[in-house]
Parts: sequence; structure tokens; C-alpha cells
Amino acid sequence: MSQRVRTLIFLLPLLGFVGLAGFLYSGLFSDPSKLESVLVGREIPSFELPDLYNPDRTHDQSIVGGRPMLLNVWATWCPTCYAEHTFLNKLREKDVYIIGLNYKDDSRAAAVNWLQDLGDPYQINLFDQSGMLALDLGVYGAPETFVLDADGVVLYRHVGDMNQRVWDDKVAPLYYQARRDVGLPVPDERQAEVK
Repeated sequence: MSQRVRTLIFLLPLLGFVGLAGFLYSGLFSDPSKLESVLVGREIPSFELPDLYNPDRTHDQSIVGGRPMLLNVWATWCPTCYAEHTFLNKLREKDVYIIGLNYKDDSRAAAVNWLQDLGDPYQINLFDQSGMLALDLGVYGAPETFVLDADGVVLYRHVGDMNQRVWDDKVAPLYYQARRDVGLPVPDERQAEVK
């Protein structure tokens, strides 16, 4: 074995360690809520899911489109969903249109009880017990929120809880711009954010 090969074998663990350390170090500065979605710029996948309250009623992709909206993925087993729920109720009071996607919940009854106890911020509630639509959306867990334009095209995906900071910094400008684009009213306090 030549000296060159022995040196290379000797240095291989060191090079592996340096590469791994660099990868882990870069992770310290990444924002876990900034998970890119391949769906940004595309319509959400086709679906047919039962209504959370009424299992005999089904909804399909025709419920998206016609107006900008949020699609919020949530579950009762998700503590972060509990934390964001009050803020979602505030958004509904401000006439923000939100569709709820109940994701792999323990039971339909648990989800319905949750909404009855905490308030229902959703105009439509989808029950995705198998998680198939969430899987098609690329959902990692709950909560996640998608901003959709009036054509049902995904404008933005937020991973984590929706709160005042996220709403003000990221979501509201996109949502209200999409409203303006189709001629829907924009609140006075949001006029500066849209063109």
C-alpha cells in the first residue's frame, strides 16, 4: 500500500467528521418553520373528504377557490394547535376565511368537542382521519397553514403555530394581496401591505 493511500485512509474519518460538523452547524441557524413546499405556485391536490360534523356530507376541491383562504391543519393531540387556536378565532372575527383540516385525530367526537369547547374558527371542517390529503400536501405534522389564492393555488406554507407575529410578518400581506387581486375589500390597517 502506497504512502498516499495510507494517508488518505488516515484522513478519511477526519474529513467525515468535518463534513458532519459543518452540516450540524448550519442546522443551528436554520428556521424549522421555513420548509419549502413543492406545492407553492400549484393548485392543492384533488381530494374528497367527509365533513367533520356531518360524516354523510363530503367535500372536494371545489370548496377551495373563488376567494383567498387559509387551510389550517390541526388535531386535538397537538399541543401547539391548542396554543394557536385562540389566535385563529381572532382571525375569524376579522373575517379571515379559514378551512380546517382535522389531521389523523383520535376520533371525530374528540375533534368536535374541541371546537365546541374552544370555538370554531373554520368556515368548513374537513375530517382527514387517514391523513391522505395531508400526505398529498406534504404535511410533516400539525399545525401547518397554507395560504391559497382565489384559484386554489398555494401561495405560502407555514409550519408551526399561527400567531400575531407570523400573521403580521408573513401571512397577512399574502392573504390581503390575494384578496385585493380579486377585488375583495382589504381592511384599512392592511392597505399599506398591498399594491
